[in-house]
Amino acid sequence: MELLIVRHGVAYARDAQRWQDDGERPLSPRGVTRGRRAAAGLKRLAPQPARVLTSPLARARQTAAILMRFAGWPRATSTPLLLPEASPVALLALLARTPAERVAVVGHQPHLGRLLAACLPGKTAGDAFELRKLGVALVAFRGAARASHGKLLWLVPPRLLRAARRSLLKSEAEGRSQCAPDAAAAPAARRTGRESHTRKIRARKAIPET
Repeated sequence: MELLIVRHGVAYARDAQRWQDDGERPLSPRGVTRGRRAAAGLKRLAPQPARVLTSPLARARQTAAILMRFAGWPRATSTPLLLPEASPVALLALLARTPAERVAVVGHQPHLGRLLAACLPGKTAGDAFELRKLGVALVAFRGAARASHGKLLWLVPPRLLRAARRSLLKSEAEGRSQCAPDAAAAPAARRTGRESHTRKIRARKAIPET
């Protein structure tokens, strides 16, 4: 199994007057914009998961929805095992029963850092990993997901995801520019053909009859 670990995007600052339940605190406009860009870059870098699990908190659910729309990921299923205070071992037990070959989870710090540490061999401290908001890690297991049996393939900060998106847009723009001369050449060829035909007609008229 492969496990994609994604931290939610940038949310509004805590404000008990606006959100008495902090779980309802959403992504900020900046978080939404950056989330879309990062999702587009992630689509280029990472394999698409067969299943997505998300924390039930609003900012994580929003991030999962952005990944569905802009990275083409499946619709996410909420689980309390991705809440900030949840046990990484309990989540790994759930993943071990999941038949999908590639699963993504969307959640929070410090839970995701502890989850990543629990996946890897050795006695890695739970605070050894801190994913930035919209940072992504990819862990591979031989067989089912099990604690201490994973291998970290990569850990990517959000700025590299956004850079991947810019690289994709640049490649697409270059592809369009290469096609543009061909499109412009067709009218020019038609004009040249008409001009050549006109010159031939004029030449025939200029020849005196005998």
